Amino acid sequence: MADTFPDSLAVGRDLDDLAVATIRTLAIDAVQQANSGHPGMPLGAAPMAHVLWNRYLKFDPSDPSWPDRDRFVLSGGHGSMLLYALLHLSGYGLSIEELESFRQWGSRTPGHPEYGLTPGVETTTGPLGAGFSNGVGMAIAESFLAATFNRPDYSLVDHYTYAIVTDGDLMEGVAAEAASLAGHLKLGRLIYLYDDNCVSIEGCTDLAFTEDVGMRFEAYGWQVLTVEDGNDLAEIDRAIAAARADTGRPSLIQVRTVIGYGSPHKAGTADSHGAPLGADEVRLTKEALGWPADLRFAVPDIVRQQYAEAAARGAAARARWEESLTGYMLAYPDLARQWEDALAGRLPTGWERSLPVFAAGEKLATRSASGKVLNAVAEVVPTLIGGSADLAPSNNTYLVGLGDFQSGAPTGRNLRFGVREHAMGGVLNGLAYHGGLFPFGGTFFIFTDYMRPAIRLAALSGLPVIYVLTHDSVALGEDGPTHQPIEHLASLRAMPGLTVIRPGDANETVFAWKVALEKRDGPTALVLTRQGLPVLDRSKLRPAEGLLRGGYILSEAAGGQPDVMLLATGSETEIALAAAGILAERQVAARVVALPSWELFEAQDAGYREEVLPSDIEIRVAIEAGSSFGWERYVGDKGAVIGIDHFGASAPAGVLYEKFGITAGNLVDRVLQLLGRRP
Repeated sequence: MADTFPDSLAVGRDLDDLAVATIRTLAIDAVQQANSGHPGMPLGAAPMAHVLWNRYLKFDPSDPSWPDRDRFVLSGGHGSMLLYALLHLSGYGLSIEELESFRQWGSRTPGHPEYGLTPGVETTTGPLGAGFSNGVGMAIAESFLAATFNRPDYSLVDHYTYAIVTDGDLMEGVAAEAASLAGHLKLGRLIYLYDDNCVSIEGCTDLAFTEDVGMRFEAYGWQVLTVEDGNDLAEIDRAIAAARADTGRPSLIQVRTVIGYGSPHKAGTADSHGAPLGADEVRLTKEALGWPADLRFAVPDIVRQQYAEAAARGAAARARWEESLTGYMLAYPDLARQWEDALAGRLPTGWERSLPVFAAGEKLATRSASGKVLNAVAEVVPTLIGGSADLAPSNNTYLVGLGDFQSGAPTGRNLRFGVREHAMGGVLNGLAYHGGLFPFGGTFFIFTDYMRPAIRLAALSGLPVIYVLTHDSVALGEDGPTHQPIEHLASLRAMPGLTVIRPGDANETVFAWKVALEKRDGPTALVLTRQGLPVLDRSKLRPAEGLLRGGYILSEAAGGQPDVMLLATGSETEIALAAAGILAERQVAARVVALPSWELFEAQDAGYREEVLPSDIEIRVAIEAGSSFGWERYVGDKGAVIGIDHFGASAPAGVLYEKFGITAGNLVDRVLQLLGRRP
């Protein structure tokens, strides 16, 4: 139960000092009550957070999704109570009861901030470095959308991206990747406050982190500012103002703080990082902060009023923005429609007419077909933006004629990520968190190993990010096992919330893109071939539109009464069709089922799934040039899987498929064995 802060105790006390103490005590009370959490960061970083939120951050809690709000990222998500205290004070509807339920079942105050759960939380953070890279994506989004939609006298997009980052964030490689890219792009509306407390879980950061961080960021092209005393609100204020004034560089403000500030026995030590202070230490800390030791979850009315005034300034800014938007809609009706579509994540009316149709008999890698689809769609979807981790010529992800996004060319729609897969994933998430864009990014399928944490966070947060993942099997050939994905399909299929699609020809690729672009509640991975595949003759086979349901009957057995079923995805689809033809010559009726997306198929009703894979047909063989793990759900106890449950080798693709048994002949032999017949 929250206590009331006596008005008499606020008389004569500096209001900002009282507000900082309020944030600190809310944090330690919540952690103590939960008997779990991280009190050290909120105690140390509260002053910088207060200055930012109370004096600079543009927000309106009555409309948390206002497009022109400033974005705030708590990259050190373990310090979540810092953010929850700020959201409570700022009027986001996060009640004291929610703070009291910190880290408990059903609360909106989980251990690390979760996007979509708590109003005002802009990103899901916790894995260190993730928020850092997300913020870079947000700043790119702001720059692109401002250049695309703003017009003289009408600034629809005019905001900043702020973050509080930590020692741990800056040790992570993804932060280095993202910082380098941000400096290159000169993202002047990106401002990070660095909670420089020199402590991590194991102790002093000198154990492993002795670099000159400021010099590193200066080398990246950032403005670096220093606040020597993290409790000096005036110096923090001046530093943020200086950061905002430099529009040609991102800014890092090194704020020297003390982790666990105020705790008599734990301040400045790792002991305050990730465990409650303890009841006695909480009392002593409150006394050191000039706070009544017996008050719990108390908020002075005067502090509430101070934050209400900050929120009111934001509401007034939003009202002015909405008035400007009304004028914009009259002055630029076509742009206004595009703006509304962008914000709603809505594709333009009739966009499907841009989708190409590929002629049967042509041989085309699905990566090549994807590139043709992507460029066709980009012509009619003006906020489709993305790029590749230095592999655009191989991924076919370059948008021809639409320019590169660079510091002097913010309307370019090709993002040059460089060889930075993890940062690319984090930046794509930031673009999606920001809103207004259809983001995509490409790399070789094998390199999802480098960006998997970002893919997982996209899935957890329900972000509509599209991954173009090419060179999808050992068929990439001579580059050898270092570049040949084996376990990757099984790994990504195991990830909740991610839709994985491995199309079997060019026209299935078209519908795979349709799924990806229309899906707004989670990410999609398009898994594509390097090698050419025949465009299947749909006059003899079922339509490629069947991909929209994840799995479909591609080819029915003669007479419609199959003896066996052959299941395949991607490049192995043509192998299954060839095997069905051979089996027909052996008087075995085989149905070929394409299963390009398990997730889409599992979303169908039970009746449809039974129609495609009738339970009374028990002889089933699946073929896929990757790990066999997971296929047992579709082949059952009496079926078999032809896959590759070992690493690959360096040789031409055809040789590898022959040596590893990814052939029509081996598929036929396996079926005959299951039928008890000699191959």
